[in-house]
Amino acid sequence: MLDQARIVLREAEGLMDLAGSIVGVARGPLNVGCLSTFAQMILPSIRRNFEDAFPEVRVRQFELNQADIFSNIRRAEIDIALTYNLDIPADLRFISLTELPPYALVCEGHPLAKHPFVSVEMLADHPMVLLDLPFSSEYFLSFFQKIGKKPYIAEKTKDMAVMRSLVANGYGFGLANIKPLNDLSPDGKPLRTIPLLGNERPMRLGLLMATDAENTISVKSFINYCADLVEKNALPGIETKKK
Repeated sequence: MLDQARIVLREAEGLMDLAGSIVGVARGPLNVGCLSTFAQMILPSIRRNFEDAFPEVRVRQFELNQADIFSNIRRAEIDIALTYNLDIPADLRFISLTELPPYALVCEGHPLAKHPFVSVEMLADHPMVLLDLPFSSEYFLSFFQKIGKKPYIAEKTKDMAVMRSLVANGYGFGLANIKPLNDLSPDGKPLRTIPLLGNERPMRLGLLMATDAENTISVKSFINYCADLVEKNALPGIETKKK
């Protein structure tokens, strides 16, 4: 009975969205996923302002890892997701918004804290706090594989905020791409962000969806809204560089 009710509700929501498309107005439900690494920094503000601009759209948000984003889009449980261009499958479409080069994160008392730049070779001699999420961990570890070294992983966490706090408390260096607007850990300790030397592949932050998702006016409106934020360098919570 509950499953039937859900099916009826989805069909009703679909009809509302279809009606909006016919008259050229964004309306109805919009399920937005976001990579859990940076969801807390950008998603609530984007959602609030998008809903204010499009009051007939009802946004629901989902914080997910990259593997779950892929599966949720394929199952039509989310319409679109803010994420990185990490191992994007061929059956999904990725629209790039901004480029985010990798950087090292250390505490104030770290031996490398005073360096204006650091190399992967320099980092390999120090303990690491690994952000241990699907596809993300492989991306960061590939830096060391390229130079034939294996980092000493002192700590692992699946939470970006926990990683920043572990780094700030001296448990090792971290690697990340998205850079919050302040240099404090969640527990209030100072952090130092240091650009990486070399040609490490930057991440691209963008929007992931099914190949036909833009046929829905609410999805197209969300894409245009996010692109406009990047154009104005107004993506909340992070420093951005246009694609």
